Parts: sequence; structure tokens; C-alpha cells
Amino acid sequence: MMRRLFRPFLLFITLLLAFGGVILFAGGLAVAFFSERGADSEGLTPPVQVALVGLCLSVVMVALWFVGVGWLLARQSRRQGSGYGDAYRLIEAFRFGEAIPLLERSIKEGKETSEVLMLLTSAYAYAGQLGKAQATADRAVRLFPEDPGSYITLANGYRMQAMYEEAGKALMKAAELEPDQPVIWAEIGFVQHFAGDDERAAESFKRAALYAMPAMYGVRVYYHLAQFYQKSGDAEQAVKAAARMMSARDGLDAWKSSLGALEGTAYGQALRYEVNAIQQALTEADSANLG
Repeated sequence: MMRRLFRPFLLFITLLLAFGGVILFAGGLAVAFFSERGADSEGLTPPVQVALVGLCLSVVMVALWFVGVGWLLARQSRRQGSGYGDAYRLIEAFRFGEAIPLLERSIKEGKETSEVLMLLTSAYAYAGQLGKAQATADRAVRLFPEDPGSYITLANGYRMQAMYEEAGKALMKAAELEPDQPVIWAEIGFVQHFAGDDERAAESFKRAALYAMPAMYGVRVYYHLAQFYQKSGDAEQAVKAAARMMSARDGLDAWKSSLGALEGTAYGQALRYEVNAIQQALTEADSANLG
């Protein structure tokens, strides 16, 4: 857990120092330019020295950032296998058939991690090979029973088969292992909603809303919470949830882009219906604001 927190913190500090160096560089040059003393002095004046220090700091931090990214990519390739990075990019481009042999190669290289199995499960499922997807997900749980990612993998396999109750149970196991992860609680709420259990879904969405989450999850979570509060007669909370849904509206594009890959599946149809409903709610909210 500490490693997960340390890397983003280190990245943030590096970028902050680089930005600070740029500020020092620009400020030093500005002072040197507008200072009468700087104009009459020979050699490097203090403002120019400050500017050079800022420039050096920015260059060093940017260099360290690139070295760090390169090291992380190389480390990931060693850990996940030579085809993992390319397979990830192919899956992002919805080229699942091309990603499958790369991930299978990673497994043959002995890099059978929960992350590789998760990607392979998704690739199999989106490619319509549901039997292989389920077998891979089951294997992930057998090999990594203490890794929440294994149960997310299992849930993904169930969800693609529209087995929402089973997906919910798998996600609840992931939540037991990592209870403060809002994305897991959001996913639990989604499958509970698809299973028709809106009361429990609302409780899961409330749990997810306790934490900051990516916009693609926030827009759906707050849409459902707004609907729940409206039905229960809590107008104040409904308005707050709707406002948060509006602030996360850009996240809906990620779900729209995935609909093509889900064409012809029951889960894809359910997701398309929900995305359309959210888009309609956003349009109505825009109209109300303009009015």
C-alpha cells in the first residue's frame, strides 16, 4: 500500500519542483530585465543566477521524470512479460484479437500475474471467447486468492455473461480485501443495479461517494444517487448528486467509446441504455440551467 502511495507522491514532487524551476527561471529573468542595476552590472547578477538555478532545476527534474518512467516501463515489462505493454495498448484500441496472443506469450514466459490474467480475461470476453474468459478468471482467483484484482477479474468474466449477482459476490470479496477503493464500490453498485437490486446499489454508491473517484465512475455513481434521492423524496441530496454528476460529465465519453466493443451482448445493451439515460439527464440539466 505504501508503495502505491509513494510513487504518485514522488511523481507529484518531481513535477512540482520542475514547475518551481520554471517559475524561478522566468522570475529571475524578469527581475534582471527590469532592474536598472542588472542593466548596468557586468557578469552574472543575482537575478540571473537565480534564473539559471531555476533552469537547471527544471532540466534535472524533467530528466529524472523521464528516467523514472523508463524504469517503471522496463520493470513492468520484466514483471508482466514482454507483450504486456503492447497488449494493454491494443485492448485500449479495442483490438482484442491481437492482444490475446501477446498476453498468452507473457504467461508462457512465466509472467502469470493477476494483471496479465485480468487483461487476458477481458480480451477473451470482448472477443466472444466466454469459456476461456471464465477459465482464466477462475485461475486468477486460484493463484492469487489474497489479491483483490483477482476477484475483479472474476467479476469481469461474470459481468460479460450478464451474471450480475455472481459478479457482485466476487466484487464484494475484492472490497473485503481493499475496503477503501471507490472504484470497487462503484462497480458493485453497477452490477447490483443491473441485477435489479437498486436499494443495495444505492448503499454501494454512497460508499463509493465517500472518496474521490475518476470522472468515468463519478458520472454514473452520481447519476444513480440523484435518481435514488429523487425517488426517496430527498430533494437536497438529489440536487447535490446531480451537480456532482454534471461536474464529472466528461467521464461519460469513456463508456460511450466502449459500447461498440460490447455490441450484441446483454451487458452491452444494459450499459447502452444506462449511458443514454445519463446523457438525457445531462441534456435536461443543461436546458434547465439555460432556462
